[in-house]
Amino acid sequence: MAVKRDEPILEVNHVSLNFRGVQALNDVSLAVNKGEILGIIGPNGAGKTSLLNCINGVYHPQKGNILLKGENILPFNPSRRAAMGIGRTFQHVELFKGMTVLENIKLGAHTGIRSNLFGTLVWRGKSLREELKWREELERKVIDFLDLSAFRWHPVGLLPQGLQKRVDLGRALAMYPDLLLLDEPMAGMSVEEKEDMSSFLMDVHRDLGTTIVWIEHDLKTVKDLSDRVCVLNFGSKIADGPFLEVKANPQVIEAYLGMEEE
Repeated sequence: MAVKRDEPILEVNHVSLNFRGVQALNDVSLAVNKGEILGIIGPNGAGKTSLLNCINGVYHPQKGNILLKGENILPFNPSRRAAMGIGRTFQHVELFKGMTVLENIKLGAHTGIRSNLFGTLVWRGKSLREELKWREELERKVIDFLDLSAFRWHPVGLLPQGLQKRVDLGRALAMYPDLLLLDEPMAGMSVEEKEDMSSFLMDVHRDLGTTIVWIEHDLKTVKDLSDRVCVLNFGSKIADGPFLEVKANPQVIEAYLGMEEE
């Protein structure tokens, strides 16, 4: 179902999640419009990653519902949600370190391969054509887009952290997602690497039209890139709005050390 730019592509409605009595999320609601960049911030343990895990299906909340393009996705597993258009990166890079950059990124395109199991095993005919088609598109649209051409055949485990984060982003983009969830995509990066990643994220948003929901602790970067900011604390949403408005919120100041910018 097509979603207009001024309509929500994602709706989180009264979601609550607990682990054996520990309340990770408490009645959290938010909506993200198509083409928007929403930054999620808050102190450690606020429930930020738990929220992303509920959206892409790693966790299943005990209460509430989550809609993607108007459809309730709670009954679906992570693979089904990925096929519906949700891409995801992780705070701690989850890549196959012994495989090359190209091989890792190609894994993200598996939701677009339509050949049956037998055709995939024998790797001929339609399967071969699809494989060649996807490889060509990946090299042209993802690897080149993220300036990874020079590292195409490098094992991921030999690359520095900043490049591994870029490969992780590339694998998510290979799914051609409508909604991209990013969990601290700049964690562990140098200042120069953060600047490069910021540029890539803006390119993804501008050139691909991808809606982005991201977690980040660098508040200056959050301010520069996000259309809107949502603040979580102890599993509850305490603020939602433009960065400067949220920064002045007394609850946010108390919970998040005044949100002082560097």
